[in-house]
Amino acid sequence: MALPSHLPLLATLRIACARCRLDLCRNLYSSARFNSTQASGKNSFANTLLLPKTSFPLWAEPSQREVPYRKKTTADLYEWQWKNRDQAQTFVLHDGPPYANGSLHCGHALNKILKDIINRFHVMQGHRVHYMPGWDCHGLPIENKALQELKVEPGDARTIPAAKIRSAAREVALREMEKQKNEFQEFGIMADWSSDGCYRTLDHAYEIRQLKVLQRMVEQGLITRHHRPVYWSPSSISALAEAELTYVDDHRSQAVHVAFPIQSCSPALQKILPANGGLPSLMIWTTTPWTVPSNMAVAVNAEIDYSIAVCQDGRSFIVATSRAEELVNAGVLGEDPVFVTQTITGAELAGTTYKSPFGMAQSPVFTAKHVTADSGTGLVHTAPAHGPEDYAVWRGTKHEGDILCPVDNEGKFTDAVGDEWARLVGKEVLGDGNIEVIRILKEQGLLVKKETIRHRYPYDWKSKKPVIFRATSQWFTNLDKIKDKALEALKDVKFYPEASRSRLEAFVRERSEWCISRQRTWGVPIPALYDSVTDEALLTSESLEHIIGVLSEKGVNHWWDGPVEDFIPPSERASARTWKKGADTIDVWFDSGSSWSLIRDLGLRNGVYADVCLEGSDQHRGWFQSLLLTAVSCAKDEKPRAPYGTLITHGFILDAKGKKMSKSLGNVISPMSIIHGGKDKKKEPAYGADVLRLWAATVEYGKDVSLSPTVLIQAAETLRKIRNSARFVLGNICSAEIRNPVSFEHQDLGLLERYVLHELHGLEKGALEAYSTYNFQKIVHSVSAFTNNILSSFYFDIMKDTLYADSPSGPNRQKAIGVMLEILRVLCSIVAPILPHLAEEVYAHLDQSNSGSAFQLGWRSVPSIYEDMQVWHDMQHVLSIRGIVLESLERIRQEKLLRSALEACVDIKVPGNGPIASILQREKETLASLFIVSGVTLGDEIEVEHPWSHADRQIIIGSESISIRIRPSLGSKCPRCWKWTANHSKSAQNDVERLCGRCQDTIRSAS
Repeated sequence: MALPSHLPLLATLRIACARCRLDLCRNLYSSARFNSTQASGKNSFANTLLLPKTSFPLWAEPSQREVPYRKKTTADLYEWQWKNRDQAQTFVLHDGPPYANGSLHCGHALNKILKDIINRFHVMQGHRVHYMPGWDCHGLPIENKALQELKVEPGDARTIPAAKIRSAAREVALREMEKQKNEFQEFGIMADWSSDGCYRTLDHAYEIRQLKVLQRMVEQGLITRHHRPVYWSPSSISALAEAELTYVDDHRSQAVHVAFPIQSCSPALQKILPANGGLPSLMIWTTTPWTVPSNMAVAVNAEIDYSIAVCQDGRSFIVATSRAEELVNAGVLGEDPVFVTQTITGAELAGTTYKSPFGMAQSPVFTAKHVTADSGTGLVHTAPAHGPEDYAVWRGTKHEGDILCPVDNEGKFTDAVGDEWARLVGKEVLGDGNIEVIRILKEQGLLVKKETIRHRYPYDWKSKKPVIFRATSQWFTNLDKIKDKALEALKDVKFYPEASRSRLEAFVRERSEWCISRQRTWGVPIPALYDSVTDEALLTSESLEHIIGVLSEKGVNHWWDGPVEDFIPPSERASARTWKKGADTIDVWFDSGSSWSLIRDLGLRNGVYADVCLEGSDQHRGWFQSLLLTAVSCAKDEKPRAPYGTLITHGFILDAKGKKMSKSLGNVISPMSIIHGGKDKKKEPAYGADVLRLWAATVEYGKDVSLSPTVLIQAAETLRKIRNSARFVLGNICSAEIRNPVSFEHQDLGLLERYVLHELHGLEKGALEAYSTYNFQKIVHSVSAFTNNILSSFYFDIMKDTLYADSPSGPNRQKAIGVMLEILRVLCSIVAPILPHLAEEVYAHLDQSNSGSAFQLGWRSVPSIYEDMQVWHDMQHVLSIRGIVLESLERIRQEKLLRSALEACVDIKVPGNGPIASILQREKETLASLFIVSGVTLGDEIEVEHPWSHADRQIIIGSESISIRIRPSLGSKCPRCWKWTANHSKSAQNDVERLCGRCQDTIRSAS
């Protein structure tokens, strides 16, 4: 036996508050009374009621409710607005290109949906929207995947032709991009998804444009080549920029205290040496023992005092005086060391020499400002090949010549360590090579102490493996020359949230250079020529002009395939020098960072190229920054200007517990499983794109946001309630009323309709402001509150009797239809950017003859006349009375004096001349509907005979005291509308005479 459909509601009643129980009962009752009337038999008046009827479902499978409208609301809509609005204001949202590798995750979904909401809003505002989806197609992950498919190890990539790798990488990128493109379209993203409508960093025109950006920066003197330490990723076999790093806070390192034996003393040191003692050693502390073979000096601070500590075993060490106590406590100096009374400053210690464990016999001690006594020993082991500060100090002390760097591209020791230490060759510096260095130090008696520490350490953000500093010859952009201009340009940019401004400014301010060269095959070349004898580089505006011309004609692959003679500029052809082509490619951040030139060359506008850029918060040190730096670098001498007018930042996606989603934790939710459902449809139902979009619009995206099955259920329920409001309106209007909507004058409407329209005006005005400030969460909350509180549980509930039981042409019903149509059209307009499939579905039901898109109608503005604060204040008074009536009805029901509110009448005693009395008298005809009772009596004194009445309730509004009494209706129950307003006796001649007056008139007018 099937259970009644209202049983879940009855369960809800048990936990609801008194007022909510009454509302729920009323909703259940109003539905049940008309359904019961419809099914009550041959003598019923079911066929005379205008019960809701529509093909618009409350819920349906995504394939039924979304797919039919997908093309219309995405590709077709984009094409229509671009072709038909060539004279309109252009709005440009520039797409930060996702990496063309792997399936989409919910971070992609959040990003693209937020962008699409903005674009759709501007379409509805009558703008011409330019949006080109982009893809970042070069770089190591794609190259590694290509090598994997070629069955080649990354370390062996240089042994096979570059053309073969590049061809395979291109196929990988295009394949991955197509897969992502298909998934993006299922999010309902409005765009031209053809090849011409998207941009890819591997496209020939894009690569040539990027090389011209490089040429302009060379002209500005910003691009130079240096042999210096850079971040180097052994796992990626390439240099990295700061923006390509992530930091691990609990990285484990082997830290060592090491003794460097002194060979000769400075005069000041000679004076304080203890009698009958040998030469002391310099004690250094390092967390990177593998760099000791590259040691070339020890740095001290000129102003710090240094002491000689004589240990019990006879060894003596020089350490910073202020560090002595901590070193003793840590057991580094053994028990009870004796300190020489006299101390010397770092300036006096400078000039001392020592023997490096693996290198020079006469390594120098010099002063450097970066040395402190905050940690370690106050003496800093200096390896110029493995630290920017070490390198700067080494060069700053006028040391010339090569620096020691016995580490190769894969992070392994080379034979440059010397024959004596050949056992290090081939060992990884971050692995067994590090262990072996410590073992050698111990064998030499130079290892004082070893310990394991946890500290913050940089990792390659792609491979997720630790990086090192390593001296190599690289190409750099000098940011010191442009950072002030970049910071000045940011002053004119709007940031959402505003706090993200300081984050981007800090990243720009802290950078002095940008390493733009990468040791990769798959990318845009740095087209430099090198002298085969001297290795001198040729990269000038003139050489680039010639090379870009060649590559424009023959393609960028010609750099790898063509002979070097093709690229020698005319001015160098008469030279006796022989040239070779460089093998480096440009940093992928430079690739995507050059994309502003695409917007510029389309000639869409003057000045700022993009109105909006929206990406994740990690792009402050990535794309936002590279876009800004390349654009400012290429600018003329006019006032610096950023390539974007507004920057919007969103956070990362976390699970319900606030943890980052990862496959290893098993907490990943795929956007495609949200749309289509998972393997187990009960646990992972198919919600469709609109639920995913509604979630994206609901979250406070400026922070990290959570996603869980519970959150999706809530989003689906919100969508269901919005659909229910649309369904109610569509069910109560016929096609004729849609085609020929009733026009109404605002002043002719009653308080109820004017109040609802006032709230509608506030909703539309607030939504317009929220869209303009990208506060989509506020829109969803406002729409949800409006549909739940103003429509479903209030206006719609009150109007059911009028809609179902009044004559089809009755003035009250016609006004209600007109108001509801206006509400639906405005509501549809407001939610359309967020829920485009729903908007198209509603529009199709409203105008079945039109094959266009709902977005072609534009934004539905609410007339300002609807804003009426006096109406709002008047309604608050009425609602205060209504609240007391509903509470009293609930108590009476609990006392079993009546079964339904329609059995009751309300007597309201109110002073005759006050403002409240005027409002109630003016709205007397609608008060019974507002209270959902069968009648309301007003007056100074009300005397009506009745079998019982509920105790009077008093309410004071302003200076007026109002008395409210509930009593049974003196009429009879109308079998058609169930109101107790019929006035008949048992001698009624026919069924019609048993009806109330309103229902009799309706039946007779229809016959």
